[in-house]
Amino acid sequence: MSASPDHSLALGHTTEPVLAPGAAAADCGDQVLLELRGISKRFGPNQVLNNVDLTLYRGEAVAIIGPSGTGKSTILRIIAGLLAPDEGEIYVQGHRREGLIEDSPDPIGIGMVFQQAALFDSLTVEENVGFSLYQHSDLPARQIRQLVDDVLDMVGLPGTGNRYPAELSGGMRKRVSFARAIVSNPENPQDRPALLLYDEPTAGLDPIASTVIEDLIRTIQRNNGCSSYLIVTHQDSTIRRTADRVIFLHRGSIQWQGPVADVDHTENPFVRQFFSGRVEGPIQMVN
Repeated sequence: MSASPDHSLALGHTTEPVLAPGAAAADCGDQVLLELRGISKRFGPNQVLNNVDLTLYRGEAVAIIGPSGTGKSTILRIIAGLLAPDEGEIYVQGHRREGLIEDSPDPIGIGMVFQQAALFDSLTVEENVGFSLYQHSDLPARQIRQLVDDVLDMVGLPGTGNRYPAELSGGMRKRVSFARAIVSNPENPQDRPALLLYDEPTAGLDPIASTVIEDLIRTIQRNNGCSSYLIVTHQDSTIRRTADRVIFLHRGSIQWQGPVADVDHTENPFVRQFFSGRVEGPIQMVN
């Protein structure tokens, strides 16, 4: 997953108040799962994120949207612990993260689904899904295969463990990457991630395959109790069908956030231009 740096400094905030958990998180209490405080990131001369504050509650489903090259995928990489911010602090379930995920494992499981399925073509589906367990756990192969079979059933791909990625459709490969993100904890492989990060999960898929993926995202959350997810997407249907709350990011700053139902009613000029597709407005094309 590559970052797409913006060439401009951040604009001023026009953000609405941070919301408590939405209806989907009503039974999960008000526990804060993740906090970003003053997160900034540069790539060379390009300011990609500028003093971003973000709070995610248990059980929430949040979409991060905005034009291309505005730092959305960079936020996911920072949250996943794959990239360190230049400034700011990250708190996971109240614990401050020090360094990258490899330096200081988080107190919760965090799984990530990349924009491209990023599967190993030379490995079977079963080997791809169980890769982390094969590499970093002492579990016997039979037990790993059973864990993989269970999660393949969960994502609607029973009986595909012996197939190779080249034999699968784009939507099926995406579901394999979902399964791999779910089975990602070598120390406690039965545990499911408390936080899943999705980077453009429906990009390049036809409308029917996109609907399957959108339904699966919600199903995984329901099956995992009070788990949360952040999803970066440009797709209108994916925003509306998978998010309870929407965060609009432009030029490295949050310009608006609110319930997904409010995207059609807000007067925020960034949101209105984004959903209308108009060229005229505060969102300028990144060259």
